[in-house]
Amino acid sequence: MLKIHPSPEASTIAVEFEGKATQEDARVLDNHVKAHFKDHETFNVLAVMHDIDGSTLKGAIEGVKFDTKRWNQFKKFAVVSEKKTVETSAELGNLLPGIKSKHFKKDELEAAWNWLKE
Repeated sequence: MLKIHPSPEASTIAVEFEGKATQEDARVLDNHVKAHFKDHETFNVLAVMHDIDGSTLKGAIEGVKFDTKRWNQFKKFAVVSEKKTVETSAELGNLLPGIKSKHFKKDELEAAWNWLKE
């Protein structure tokens, strides 16, 4: 389940995630971006990840559609989690052109916000 939280930074979307990624999660995130950013306006994402159960097939497909559609708008991803698999995924995000991604532990939330502001 995805929760979007108020963000102290206008250029950053703050999300919290637990459980399985679903098609509805991707739809909610896409609608949030449409409502707060112009089509070519860049944004950062601060994602706090809790217990991740994987993705439903529909959720994974919709997530890829969201990523593809918004590719040029992504700037930085700060991923906050204690899960090693999430840390590895965040590190792999740096291989994607034009996107910076960094993993932070739960007690490094302030550092994650500061990195996004740089």
